[in-house]
Amino acid sequence: MTTSFRARESVSAPIPEVFSPTVSAKKAQSQLWVKARFDKIVSGCEILADLATIVAAVLCAYFAYHSLQLGKRIQYSPTAVLGVAFAFACVGVWLLERNGAYRRDSSLLRVKETERVLRVSSQVFLAAFSITFFTSYLLSRWMIVFAFLLVPVFLIAEKQFLIRAIRALHIRGYGMRKVVLYGAGPTGRRIFSVLVRSPKLGLDPIAIVDDELARIGTTIFESSYRPRRSAAVLAGPLTQELLWQYDAEMVVIADPSISRDRFSEIAKEAIAADAAISFVPQHFAPSDYWINYMNLDGLLLASFEGPKSRSSYDYSKRFVDLALSLALLLLTAPLLLFIALIIRITSSGPALFVQQRVGQNGKLFMLYKLRTMHTDAPPYAYSPKTSADPRITPFGQFLRRTSLDELPQLLNVIKGEMSLVGPRPEMPFIVEQYNWLQRQRLQVKPGITGLWQLSADRNFLMHENIEYDLYYIRNRNFSMDLAILLHTFVFAARGV
Repeated sequence: MTTSFRARESVSAPIPEVFSPTVSAKKAQSQLWVKARFDKIVSGCEILADLATIVAAVLCAYFAYHSLQLGKRIQYSPTAVLGVAFAFACVGVWLLERNGAYRRDSSLLRVKETERVLRVSSQVFLAAFSITFFTSYLLSRWMIVFAFLLVPVFLIAEKQFLIRAIRALHIRGYGMRKVVLYGAGPTGRRIFSVLVRSPKLGLDPIAIVDDELARIGTTIFESSYRPRRSAAVLAGPLTQELLWQYDAEMVVIADPSISRDRFSEIAKEAIAADAAISFVPQHFAPSDYWINYMNLDGLLLASFEGPKSRSSYDYSKRFVDLALSLALLLLTAPLLLFIALIIRITSSGPALFVQQRVGQNGKLFMLYKLRTMHTDAPPYAYSPKTSADPRITPFGQFLRRTSLDELPQLLNVIKGEMSLVGPRPEMPFIVEQYNWLQRQRLQVKPGITGLWQLSADRNFLMHENIEYDLYYIRNRNFSMDLAILLHTFVFAARGV
């Protein structure tokens, strides 16, 4: 950084605080030392926190087991209890590491982190439960059950606290790299949103540059539903001087259609400003979801494979869908009747809205919803992007914020037309416009909730958020389904 900083002295740009004369040399040196090792420090703290959290959860499980006096009351010495708790913790942390929990990446709306915790907890539970059958060591099964229930809760809460702590450190300037985005199109907007929502990445999008006149001066928000963070689009070109002005450490070329010459120009400016370069590939293959690579005598050949059938998972999921939907429908029946009455009182027309949608393999079905729009609204049109749409009734705004309007779709799940978790079903006129990649959404049953609903990117059309659906379709399992359901309840409770 020394060479690049000397070059910056001739530019009339604000001097970074770390080099300001008002900041002591010791503080500047400390900040640079922490910044260089921030990722390792955070990973180490996260591992220690996970160890302590699992130990605490197992100890709480032990005390709960003794307090409730369930089963045979097996007495353990304090040393034995701590030994069991530490063994649980070591195995749990090892499995978390094997599942990529300590990698620095975006975790798909934190659902992936929750899914990891649930999967690892299940693996440790099965291993511990097996010990009680195949060894003579007296380990209470009730204690294992309590630990299985408490460990995920403790870990999820701890990781939420760590995310807040990391964000607080970033605000104070620790471990954050300043990023300038080039390209304010759909890809650039999505990258901006992901970087803002993923503090673990440590990448701060401080500016967005674009050469297209129609985009210059517009404002990009983190989300239309959560506009907590925004950035104005600056006029291009992206130059070395502009990168120096913002003290940028990374340039992200977020325009997949950029020409090779323009790419080379931006790369040249970034290198001159001593900034790292990242870019989105031109041929859109979302995280290589179904792309396999073959080496043909030095030539890399990419092949596309569709989603694979998972018969055992699908049959088991159908059983769970049916059981949960019947239970939820019985529990929410009084609430549904009450909401239907309010809809009839506050606006003219039926309480139930029925609309044709496209399901698995392109099969048409009738989807049920509680009516949230006026009856004179077109029945088949693009869904409202915001709750301020004039087509939505005042009470309908509340129903949409809390997702209560989706409850009648439990009937669709019972009928086998939908699942609790999956890609959202769309209307036929939208599906007719699908390209080959978007049609992969139709390979599985549509769901009441999914990653798209949790993304807060509902200002985009569902099929424009294709990476969420493709990720789910390829990686679907019970742990992910449960994680999505848990996040959905939190999402609905917040009313966003």
